[in-house]
Amino acid sequence: MARITAGVATSHVPAIGAAFDMGKAGEEYWKPVFDGYEWVKQWELEEKPDVVILCYNDHATSLMLDVVPTFALGCAEEFQPADEGWGARPVPTVIGHPELAAHMAEQLVLDEFDLTIMNHMDVDHGLTVPLSLMFGKVDAWPVRVIPLAVNVTQFPTPSGNRCWMLGEAIAHAVESFPEDLNVQIWGTGGMSHQLQGPRAGLINPEFDNAFLDGLVDETDELRKITRLEYLRESGSEGIELIMWLIMRAALGKDVEQLHRFYHVPASNTAVGHVVLRPVAGAPSAQAA
Repeated sequence: MARITAGVATSHVPAIGAAFDMGKAGEEYWKPVFDGYEWVKQWELEEKPDVVILCYNDHATSLMLDVVPTFALGCAEEFQPADEGWGARPVPTVIGHPELAAHMAEQLVLDEFDLTIMNHMDVDHGLTVPLSLMFGKVDAWPVRVIPLAVNVTQFPTPSGNRCWMLGEAIAHAVESFPEDLNVQIWGTGGMSHQLQGPRAGLINPEFDNAFLDGLVDETDELRKITRLEYLRESGSEGIELIMWLIMRAALGKDVEQLHRFYHVPASNTAVGHVVLRPVAGAPSAQAA
């Protein structure tokens, strides 16, 4: 059967993508950021995942204000890099896994998640920047990708606990897929940042590092963080961290941390990154 073998979380700062595309990764400002992903690039080469379920948020490129699904699952054969106003990133087309995506859609609906099914969707920096950070510059992405777009931009947004429940249901869906697949799940976005208003530029390293700590063994507390708390402690865009909870929940009750990286700043945000592995033999989150 298919199995989720690891979870990866990372910020998806658009300026990181621009620095990558323009060959600035070795410059003094950007080098510490990109150095923080050298470990995971080598690790991914060794892990050789078949599929990545990638939780991200669309930034008004494919899902405009007239269509705002809470959870949108990409079921297409492929996904083109989106034009975000200055042209599409020069990265490969994202190849989907429609068979696993369709199976997930059916199982998640049976588990009472009312998904929006996306049979066509361009994907923006929220999805392509993490791929560049994990795999570097390539002619073709070495994995198939199932995009899961989460609404964190327009009210009402899902709660952290609802995202956790979705992660549990995703694990159940993957485990019931009969093909032998090495699946990873990624949570992207965050960490603390605010892009507008009197608090523009807000970064809260204390909150960010407490969140990173909690991903390992204090997940019940993370599930309780409200939208107001995210707004107060991590800025108006810190709510993106709920997508990390989808990733974490899909790994089951117990995990080990393989790698962790935190850096301030990259553009006007904090950058966080963590790699987690389910502990063999531990009960799933649903069973626990």
